[in-house]
Amino acid sequence: MNGRDLVRSVRTVGAAQGLRSVRAAWRRRRADAAALPRGGRERARVPGEAEGAEPQPGGGVIRFARSSLRVRVAAGGAVFCGWDGAAPEPSYALAGCPQADARAALEPDTEGGWRVVSERVTVVVSRHGAVEVRTPGGVLLRRELPPRWWDRTDTGTAPGTNGADGGGAGTDPAGPGGDGGDGPGAGGRSRWVQRSEVAADARFFGLGGRAAGPRLRDGVYRLWNAAPGGPGGAGEDRLAMPVQLVVADAGTHLVFHDNSWDGRVTLREGREGAGSGHDRRGACALRMDGGPLRYWVLVGTPARVLMGWASLTGAALPPPRWALGPQHALRGGAPQVRRAVAAHREHGLPLAAVHLELGPGARRRERAGERPDGAELPDLTRELRADGVRAVAVEGPAVPVRAGAREYDEGVATGAFVRDARGREVRGVAGPGEAVFPDFTDPATRAWWGGRSAERWAQGFAGAGHELAAPVPFAAFGEVALERSARHALEGRGGDHREAHNVYALQMARAGYEGVPNGPGERPFAFSRTGWAGLQRYGGVWSADAAADWPGLRASLALVLGLGLCGVPHSGPEVGGRGAAGAELYLRWCQLAAYLPLFRTRSDAEPWGFGAEVLAHARAALAERERLVPYLATLGQLARLTGAPCVRPVWWRTPHDRALRDCEDAFLLGDALLVAPVLEPGVRARVVRLPRGRWYDTASGRAYDGPGPVRLAAPLSRIPVLARAGAVLPVAGADGTTELEVWAPVAGRGGGGLVVPDTDGERPEAARFVSWLERGRVVVERQDGGPVGYRVRVRGAGAAEG
Repeated sequence: MNGRDLVRSVRTVGAAQGLRSVRAAWRRRRADAAALPRGGRERARVPGEAEGAEPQPGGGVIRFARSSLRVRVAAGGAVFCGWDGAAPEPSYALAGCPQADARAALEPDTEGGWRVVSERVTVVVSRHGAVEVRTPGGVLLRRELPPRWWDRTDTGTAPGTNGADGGGAGTDPAGPGGDGGDGPGAGGRSRWVQRSEVAADARFFGLGGRAAGPRLRDGVYRLWNAAPGGPGGAGEDRLAMPVQLVVADAGTHLVFHDNSWDGRVTLREGREGAGSGHDRRGACALRMDGGPLRYWVLVGTPARVLMGWASLTGAALPPPRWALGPQHALRGGAPQVRRAVAAHREHGLPLAAVHLELGPGARRRERAGERPDGAELPDLTRELRADGVRAVAVEGPAVPVRAGAREYDEGVATGAFVRDARGREVRGVAGPGEAVFPDFTDPATRAWWGGRSAERWAQGFAGAGHELAAPVPFAAFGEVALERSARHALEGRGGDHREAHNVYALQMARAGYEGVPNGPGERPFAFSRTGWAGLQRYGGVWSADAAADWPGLRASLALVLGLGLCGVPHSGPEVGGRGAAGAELYLRWCQLAAYLPLFRTRSDAEPWGFGAEVLAHARAALAERERLVPYLATLGQLARLTGAPCVRPVWWRTPHDRALRDCEDAFLLGDALLVAPVLEPGVRARVVRLPRGRWYDTASGRAYDGPGPVRLAAPLSRIPVLARAGAVLPVAGADGTTELEVWAPVAGRGGGGLVVPDTDGERPEAARFVSWLERGRVVVERQDGGPVGYRVRVRGAGAAEG
């Protein structure tokens, strides 16, 4: 700690809280120093040569001199690889372990290696432990080099080494530095590194919500969820997932390393030799501080890969229809809530929900009138519902240490709070003083927290927000997180915060979801500040961490695109970012967010506060969003059924188009619309790169043919939005009922679209429509031959309805 840290802490939370945070930070540092293994002797180890194999359903186990590798191909084509006895389960990411492909078999390969051949993928393992993933036609997609571990030798030879040196003692000079561990078993704490190679033309995407995305360029990316308001800047990555999507001419594949420990991914894009034959392949190096070395690989088109990922990690929970409307976050009691709702009505702005900070974890001072009193909540939510507005309860995990308070006493009685290695409660600085934190990796704690969440539903709340990234909101110095030596249940396995940190928010979201009462009624709406792989099962993501500047606006789009490619289709930023946004920036943020799954503003940055012109243009953007709600609802249901993100990169249907793979300033909303936001100040026209086919400017109706760039007007009143020729999408008509908007198809090509009812059924019946041009008139029919059932409106190129 230095003087700057102390000044920052005092200025941020006041003198008393600043001193508390200093004490908490020192306490955390001392606890880790006493409980975590210190640096000691390590022995490097590699697999060695293959010595034999044991066939199993879908693959088998290959034995090496100093390790073993389990390879299994699932029935859907997903490939699992686990070193040192690692199995697919237990896993916080998976919704269940898929059945093995009975037709996939392990067989000997050339030069002492082995291979598993299946209908959709071929896995080749060399005699030294390199793993290649190939298409059925033999095209190489990814090559994993033999891994390397660093096993601690302080207490004797680590298990699994057979007393062999495994490549010489030492440390990894390029590694992130770790604490070592207790051995390389399935849950081992040995540091390890896994290096991979991909095609020279490949592009990397994913790794959670990355401000530098969606395309991930050369650099180092940390796999550690960061806290909002921490020492890092506002553009720092807050939501990390070890999920990597790689797109190349040869094909698309997704790699998920199922390990929640701290780690770093080093990426280096390849370079083609321009016909010389000397291509430099793309490279990836994953270094983890501990945990199992196990991973899944899925191959195919982007749509097939994301469908397989959803099958593996669970279907997304679509938001209810009302949650697709504008939402507003505010701090204050019932009078402030009523004033905010009235202000939206007065300025002609739609409002679907208000977000209220509640509960013992609210991160602010508790003073009279700052938040609604618990006794008045049922009446307030009932009043809001009568006005067409839902209430969403936003809570963090921190429980103030206050003897006699219900939440604290119940948690103590349940044994719900995280403890240190000596069995004492782990305390941090939150809200008005010290706080403790539930251990959401304990089923009993989740049940207790779920009961508290059920009380919110009983009070009339229609949604829940989990406001956290790391489970400590402030620290004077060091990491904004619990001490790494803090103990967690981890479903009865036991472990420390090094393993539990990244899944903490995921399990909090799970606890809240499991607390939703069963029975008929509205589908719950839930979102989290951060999470991990599989978060889509419990809701979406809201990000308020982008800085209130133009790079922050660009980062907010990158976060949504990146999360969608990691299987979280429902997300959105806080309009205006964190800080004081200017009028033009705020308006452009509104116009972008109007086409994202979640639209959320806050009380200290409201459209009417930026002048009449901004208010008028923001009103127009929200009116267009309201018109598109039926389409957004269909995309939400499609995400649930197929895993396809609502917001997609422009290369989604044509991943072989290299120019589109490098396009980061536009996106597809479903398959029908291409949105080109304005991400720089003063721009009144911009270049948009179109995918193949005909596209219509939705403002002018003018047609443009892709692929290739076009220049479109982008006045302050709107951003460019284009519709695919032949698209059929559901929209809200002037009377509020759903109608079909059809964009004139190209002669001889046709088009179509889907309408999926907004239901909770396992497989809602989707209505598929087709469109084509016949004698200059547009014809729209339901594919199954039934009646169309909707009013049809044709747009584009002056074509008439047939």
